[in-house]
Amino acid sequence: MNSLWGNVFKVRQKKDDEIRDILKKVPIFDGLGKRDLERIERILHRREYQQDESIFLQGQPGLGMYIIEEGTVEIVSGPGRHRLAELHTGEFFGELALLDDSPRTATAIARTYCKLLCLFQPDLLDLIERNTRLGVKILFRLAGTIGERLKRTNESLTEIKESGVIGETEKVG
Repeated sequence: MNSLWGNVFKVRQKKDDEIRDILKKVPIFDGLGKRDLERIERILHRREYQQDESIFLQGQPGLGMYIIEEGTVEIVSGPGRHRLAELHTGEFFGELALLDDSPRTATAIARTYCKLLCLFQPDLLDLIERNTRLGVKILFRLAGTIGERLKRTNESLTEIKESGVIGETEKVG
């Protein structure tokens, strides 16, 4: 009987370690210690999506961010479903919804079977209330991540303008 329970706990511990390893690679959680990662892990929700299933649709309210535990997700925009990004295991998306519940600006689609870890805004707000120190760390890293993505977008727009594809007075979107 003891070896059975020992195996059950080993499997659970291995799964917990795998999730913490994924979280360590997400810039928002980078540099956090084991105890803080365990706190975050406890508020994550697991979701599974079948190939070609929508994770969220452009225009829907943003509820939280998603971390890809396994699989490939495509981010598309507009009625023509213009591809913005293809994301793989360990990558994340939708993080702006942790700060702002405005409508999604793109659609996320599972291109393969996917397992996702989800952090929803109400859970983050509750964590901030219970553990302000950890919450502030996450918010600063979240702001840095969003700022970095904004810089890359601005650089891309500048390159497009300089190539002549978009004129100075034209608007994107």
